[in-house]
Amino acid sequence: MKNQENTTRMPAIFIGHGNPMNAINDNPYREAWLTLGKTLPRPRAILCVSAHWQTRGTQVCIAEKPKTIHDFGGFPAALFAQHYPAPGAPEFANMACDLFTTGIVTKTQDWGLDHGAWTVLQSLFPAADVPVFQLSLDVTLNFAGHFAFAKNLACLRERGVMIIASGNIVHNLGRLNPNGEAADWAVIFDDYIKTALETGDDAALIDISSAGNAAKLSVPTDEHYLPLLYIAAVRHADDQMHFLTESFDMSSLSMRSVIFR
Repeated sequence: MKNQENTTRMPAIFIGHGNPMNAINDNPYREAWLTLGKTLPRPRAILCVSAHWQTRGTQVCIAEKPKTIHDFGGFPAALFAQHYPAPGAPEFANMACDLFTTGIVTKTQDWGLDHGAWTVLQSLFPAADVPVFQLSLDVTLNFAGHFAFAKNLACLRERGVMIIASGNIVHNLGRLNPNGEAADWAVIFDDYIKTALETGDDAALIDISSAGNAAKLSVPTDEHYLPLLYIAAVRHADDQMHFLTESFDMSSLSMRSVIFR
């Protein structure tokens, strides 16, 4: 049973979402999300940062009724039939925008909840009764820029906003092996990030070059890694950290998820 609505500090969560089919198939990841959802407090709103919304300049969706976006192809009809009819959170979306100098963040109605958001949310909050809004990833920022930007969002946690980011620490679709064990380089990089999170080494999270070739193979493009930086940036010194899942899927997808609360 979730706690009643409150304004105590809300958790910050990074979910390794992996294959969109994880949302509807029986698998250990979905089971972990469902279990976590039963322990979470009820937020006033949820801010989602997904790997699947990239824009030039940061945007925030202020739609009152965000649409469910099926931004993928080649999957069964059952996945396209999924809808997550959560209300929008324009009040809190505007609150997030107000944390920045005018013009830094653009408000838009032209988005909704992409699969990085709804495939996770429908397990964490299956009733779809908590207001949700998304924030995009600015393609013009480097890792340090994203981290600095995200730190401004930390205060939302004290205002009843749960921050949920969705991506994958290791995400190399070109090296997928459905029947293979985790690649050595993937394990090396995942362990590097695990250590950085455990020790609070933000510099190591921002500059992953010290992980060498393992970083290049694990993060061939940055969009799935960036959401982790948003959760690390809103971490409070007294937060307790817990890894939700730590395994690999199809050899080159790290399903590591972490919660700060």
